[in-house]
Amino acid sequence: MGRTLEITPARRFGGTPGLPGDKSISHRALLLGALARGRSEVRGLATGWDVVATREALVRLGVRIDRPDEDTVIIVGVGGAAHLREPEEPLPCLNSGTTARLLAGVVAGLPGLTVLSGDASLRRRPMARVIEPLRETGARVWGRGGDQFLPLCIQGRNPLRPVSYRLPVASAQVKSALLLAALAAEGVSTIEEPVVTRDHTETMLRAAGVGCARSGSLLTVTGPAVPEPIDLRVPADPSAAAAFAVGAAIHAGSEVIMRGICLNPTRTAWLDLLREMGAGVEVLAEGGRGGEPVGTVRVTGRGLRGVTVGAGQVPGLIDELPVLAVAMAMAEGPSRVEGAGELRRKESDRIRSLAEELGKFGLAMEETAEGFALPGGGRPVAPPWSDPHGDHRIAMALAMLGTAATGTTLLREAQCLDISFPGFEPVLRQMTG
Repeated sequence: MGRTLEITPARRFGGTPGLPGDKSISHRALLLGALARGRSEVRGLATGWDVVATREALVRLGVRIDRPDEDTVIIVGVGGAAHLREPEEPLPCLNSGTTARLLAGVVAGLPGLTVLSGDASLRRRPMARVIEPLRETGARVWGRGGDQFLPLCIQGRNPLRPVSYRLPVASAQVKSALLLAALAAEGVSTIEEPVVTRDHTETMLRAAGVGCARSGSLLTVTGPAVPEPIDLRVPADPSAAAAFAVGAAIHAGSEVIMRGICLNPTRTAWLDLLREMGAGVEVLAEGGRGGEPVGTVRVTGRGLRGVTVGAGQVPGLIDELPVLAVAMAMAEGPSRVEGAGELRRKESDRIRSLAEELGKFGLAMEETAEGFALPGGGRPVAPPWSDPHGDHRIAMALAMLGTAATGTTLLREAQCLDISFPGFEPVLRQMTG
């Protein structure tokens, strides 16, 4: 049964939202804890469906994971991919591209047959980008649609061959899959990125005692390697924080304070963009967790102005662009985003979804093949209903837009918010009074 979220115009917008643990770090903590030899403890773990998919897949691979409370796990690692258990059934990755791609890298080093599948949306997302380099390791990998889509069938081996591979498309997920596969390889694996993407995997590998060196755009890992057990409190998710930062930015006089946020430089470009648009943005660094910088972010609402986002900026903004588009729509003056074609290959075609839904609010948005343009100066009016297209990022963007619209916004099928942010609705109520 679908869930409808009713959003009324905010009487005020402000406060200190409770945010989920970082989704990207949570996936990787589970995977490295599973591959370690011994007991790892992870606190503040994200509890959304995506991370649940990774956790449950690891259990089916024979990893013991205990949950003393909702966001804490104790992982008894098996000491490398070779000691995972061949699964009896396909592993359901639900809606999580991170689960599917990173697990593919892990099970490439499992001598046995693994099948990865997912929901209808995930089965439409591109997988050739991970199949091709994993084949170079010696794993045998097939996919539906001429090796383009899930389900993936992976016949792993151990040890794997080390690879030297340059990613044709900037992708933290593909890079991470290859880094995880490199743990089961004999020799030095080299991965080159066209643009530096979020670096949580290599940061966590180093924190777990695995030699992972960077020289410019090149990463090297020497295998075989078994991570040391980890003890980690996951910082708050900056992509979830971005939604409430935009909420503050589009309401003049508002103030939002968010604590314990991951301030990894590959994840904070949205702060720079909001500052460029005219929002008040203050960042206070407060130390680190597991190699990740953490701190407090304060955003205040002031008049916004339009902005241009170039292709080189997009990899650092890819998850936040849907909600930033709401800020652009409300800003004075035009905005344009270029080189963001990857948005069309997410949980939904995010460019098309945004154009359709913003149009319902009376806000013009021009689609391009690789981006979009907004005239700005929007004065949104709530439509009879709005649809997130099964996409949690679109849902959060529309929820923030609803707080500034005239009339009541009904966001249908809002259960997709649970993919990354269970409990979003009560936090939104708290922030809007």
